[in-house]
Amino acid sequence: MEIYLIRHTTPKIAKGICYGQSDIELSASFEQDAKSVRELIDKPFDYIFSSPSKRCAKLADSFDVNVQKEPRLMELNFGDWEMKKWKDVPQTKLTEWMENYVIKAPPKGETYNQLKIRVVEIFKGIISQNRSVTGIVTHAGPIRAILSHVLNLSLKDTFTLKIDYGSVTKISLNEAVFSVDYINKK
Repeated sequence: MEIYLIRHTTPKIAKGICYGQSDIELSASFEQDAKSVRELIDKPFDYIFSSPSKRCAKLADSFDVNVQKEPRLMELNFGDWEMKKWKDVPQTKLTEWMENYVIKAPPKGETYNQLKIRVVEIFKGIISQNRSVTGIVTHAGPIRAILSHVLNLSLKDTFTLKIDYGSVTKISLNEAVFSVDYINKK
């Protein structure tokens, strides 16, 4: 069984803006970026699961296969901080969160651990379907959470993993043993 974790392509948003579950459009380079992502995949998918966010769904729909939109694959909910400039978030609140983001949520948002729980739940369901080749089009947070689960890596340490826009990470599962390959852009 192979599962490809695919991060959405570049969103159309200014740098320095906090966006998690906000529905952001994609940059003007989407068509070329999507083509580049598709070229990284060496097999046809049996099925694709996608975050319902536009930035994921549009990429998922560019593959010629059935796509199931799955809300559990959405990015972290930043609550009251969504669509604010990071510099406009009260510094004391931001510092408190950054020191404890695994277990502390932004106001009206969710913790990184809560994200992992929902994402791993759907990931285990995907594995149980035992398809040959499955795609998951999602965001950096959910990809890191899945890799945390598969690699037995603490959530705090997942930010050492580089998850670029349009990147592909292949997980192979053979006899209950996972292997992970990061596929770089050509």
